Amino acid sequence: MDVKDFDYELPEELIAQDPLEDRSSSRLMVLNRETGAVQHKIFKDVIDYLNPGDCLVINNTKVIPARLFGVKEGTEAKIEILLLKRHSDDVWETLVKPGKKCKIGTRISFGEGLLVGEVVDVVEEGNRMIRFNYEGIFEEVLDQLGQMPLPPYITHQLKDKNRYQTVYAKYDGSAAAPTAGLHFTPELLEQIRGKGVEIAEVTLHVGLGTFRPVKVDTIEEHHMHSEFYRIEQAEADKINRAKKSGHRIIAVGTTSTRTLESAAEPDGCLTEKSGWTDIFIYPGYKFKVIDGLITNFHLPQSTLVMLVSALAGREHVLNAYRQAVEERYRFFSFGDAMLIF
Repeated sequence: MDVKDFDYELPEELIAQDPLEDRSSSRLMVLNRETGAVQHKIFKDVIDYLNPGDCLVINNTKVIPARLFGVKEGTEAKIEILLLKRHSDDVWETLVKPGKKCKIGTRISFGEGLLVGEVVDVVEEGNRMIRFNYEGIFEEVLDQLGQMPLPPYITHQLKDKNRYQTVYAKYDGSAAAPTAGLHFTPELLEQIRGKGVEIAEVTLHVGLGTFRPVKVDTIEEHHMHSEFYRIEQAEADKINRAKKSGHRIIAVGTTSTRTLESAAEPDGCLTEKSGWTDIFIYPGYKFKVIDGLITNFHLPQSTLVMLVSALAGREHVLNAYRQAVEERYRFFSFGDAMLIF
């Protein structure tokens, strides 16, 4: 399958640079995956499409302030690093710019020595393994020195770093937000529960692999980076109950989707489970768990557009995206949302 089959024209001015003041006032495109029919709504209208007994699955990962700016000891050259994956207590896989300046043994100082990293290995795609030295608690040091790792297409400074965090974020570990969840408010979630919709939580710590550009011509040759996920038994039970009673499983975001589809048995049943997933979902994939998806509008030729196309059909999705452009929807992380059912 050709990567170019998932391309579309996007005017740059439609890339959302700032979050809306009211999370739930984003626009919502509703796409019927069987017919391709489209409706235009406001995000808080999503409750009208959820039925009592349905199960809404959210990803409760929390974004860490994973972007650090430091200097190379000895030369004072400026170095930027992005924390990608924790391998042990103080060793992280990182993305380093400029990487050429950071050979094994290089030491980088952050915050005038509050945090010092030493490059201990070079791994896949030039990523650096860095061991950190500091006093106190790493998370507190990171909170003091780090910045939120906004995607490169967002050029505006984020005034409130909690706006790149879902209201239900719990467990530190992500290098990027599960952005479909940014639209929910505590009030909307309470209304959804009040309607008799079950809400189940899963955890997938989002790495940059989800957003990494596809650099091959045919999508079958693309390899996803692995990300850590966890499902607890009580949450698996909620999903299993809904499924067995004939109700729908609606995933909030591609990260929740990938967690469920990675953890499920062939019959769609879930049990408590944790591990690493590099699942790549594209057209032809047979979904085991989800019946619907709440998601944002994704980059052209991205693995996320491919996942959405696997659920709703490539033609339906690209037609919906064309309509979104015509209707001036806001795209990407701080943009508007789509409900596929």
